[in-house]
Amino acid sequence: MSDSSTSTLAVQLRSLVRAAAPGDRLPSSRELIERYRVGPVTVSRAIALLAAEGTVVTRPGSGTYVATKPRTAGEPLDTAWQTVALTDRSVDTRSLTGTSGPPPDGAILLDGGYPHRSLQASRFLSAALARAGRRPDAWDRAPVTGLAALRSVFAGPAGASPDDVLITAGGQSGLSMAFRAIAAPGSPVLVESPTYPGALAAARAAGLRPVPVPIDDDGVRPDLLAEAFAMTGARLFYCQPTFHNPTGTVLAAERRTQVLEVARAAGAFVLEDDFARHLSHGTTTPRPLIADDRDGTVVHLTSVTKAAAPSLRIGALIARGPVLDRMKAIRQVDDFFVSRPLQEAALELLSAPSWERHVRKLGTELRERCAKAAAALAGECPEWTVARLPSGGLHLWVRLPVGSDANALARAARQRGVVVGAGERFFATEPAGPFLRLSFAAAADVAELAEGIRRLGKNV
Repeated sequence: MSDSSTSTLAVQLRSLVRAAAPGDRLPSSRELIERYRVGPVTVSRAIALLAAEGTVVTRPGSGTYVATKPRTAGEPLDTAWQTVALTDRSVDTRSLTGTSGPPPDGAILLDGGYPHRSLQASRFLSAALARAGRRPDAWDRAPVTGLAALRSVFAGPAGASPDDVLITAGGQSGLSMAFRAIAAPGSPVLVESPTYPGALAAARAAGLRPVPVPIDDDGVRPDLLAEAFAMTGARLFYCQPTFHNPTGTVLAAERRTQVLEVARAAGAFVLEDDFARHLSHGTTTPRPLIADDRDGTVVHLTSVTKAAAPSLRIGALIARGPVLDRMKAIRQVDDFFVSRPLQEAALELLSAPSWERHVRKLGTELRERCAKAAAALAGECPEWTVARLPSGGLHLWVRLPVGSDANALARAARQRGVVVGAGERFFATEPAGPFLRLSFAAAADVAELAEGIRRLGKNV
C-alpha cells in the first residue's frame, strides 16, 4: 500500500473527499479505474488506505462514502443516533441521583443512604481485609452461592439453612436479581408507598410496573394489600418491614402475620428488604419475616454495607424452593460470583468481637443524632412535622405544610450549601403530599447537622 500509484491515487481521492459533503458517495471502482487510468488493485488499496484513516466508509454492496468529519478538540460528540438505536427507556436512575447532579463542594449533606465516614467501620474493616488478604486462597474463584462460612453467618438471624443463602454484591444487586427472578417483564409489583427509590428503579429496569400500597404508623395496611393483590393479579410484594426507608416505620407484630397470610392467599412472594438490621438505635430489632415463614413465601434480602462501609458490597438473598435456583442462575449469567477477597473480609469483620461493639456504638450515635435533628427541626422549622422518631435507620421523614413545593425548597437549600432529598422520588405514582427525607447520619458530626438544619430554616 506504499507504492507510488496507490499513493498518487490516494492524494487524488482526498481532493474528491474535500470537495464533497459527509455521506456523499464516491465514484464506483470501475469509474475510478477509467478516470485515473489505474488497475483495480491500486483502486482497492487506495480506498483501503483512506478507510483506515477514517476519511471514507465502505459499505459492501453499496459503495464508498465520505465519512463524517472527525471532531476537533473541544467539539461536542454527536450521539443523536443513539436515541434511535436505544429505543425504549427502561432504566431510569433519576430517582436515585436526583435531578440536581452531585452536591456542591463544601455542602452539608443531609441526604444520602450511607452514614458519614466517621460512623463507618473503616478501621475494623481495614484490619479484616488485611487478614483476609493473607489467606493462600484469597484470590481463588469463589463458589457461585458464596463462601460457606459467610452463608452460615447470614443464615442465623433468618432461621435458615446456609444452603438457602446466596451471597450478593450488596443490596442493590440483590434487588435486581430478585425482581428478575420472580416476576416476568410487564408484570405488576406491589410496593409500599412511599418506598426506597432504588427498588423502584430496579423494578422498572426489570420491566415491572410498581403499584403503590399505602402505609401508616404501623406499616403497610393488610386490607389494602389484599385489595391490591386482587385488583392487579400481582405475584410479588416488595417491603421494608424493619426501619423502613424513608419513614422509619416498623411493621407491627400482628400485621407481620397478616402480610404473610395475605401473600400466601394470593399465591405471591414477599420480597423482604432487611437493609437496616444493623442500624437499630439501641432497641431490640424485630425478627425478620422469613423467620416465621414456613411456605417459601418470603425472599429475604439483607446487607452489611450500610453499617460497615459503602464499598463493602456484600449482602445475601435467602429463599427456599425453585426461586432460589432461579436466582442462582441469574447470578451465573450476571457475574459468576462475588469477589472472594470482599467475602473473606466480610467474614473476618462479622466474626470478630469488634463488629458487635461497632454496631452498638453506631446505634448509640444514630440515636443521639436522630434526637438532635428532631429538636433542631422543631426550633428552626416549626411548621414542619416529623411524624415519628424512628427507632432505627438513618433518616427523618418530614411533612411540609400544605401547598409547599419540596423540589423548590431542596433547590433553594442547595444554594445555601445544604443538600436534602425531596420526597417525590419515594413514591411510585403521585406523592401523598410535600415531604423531605432528611438524613441525620450523612453529616460529619452533630454540629454540622445542626448547622445544616439552621440553613434549612432560612428557606422557610
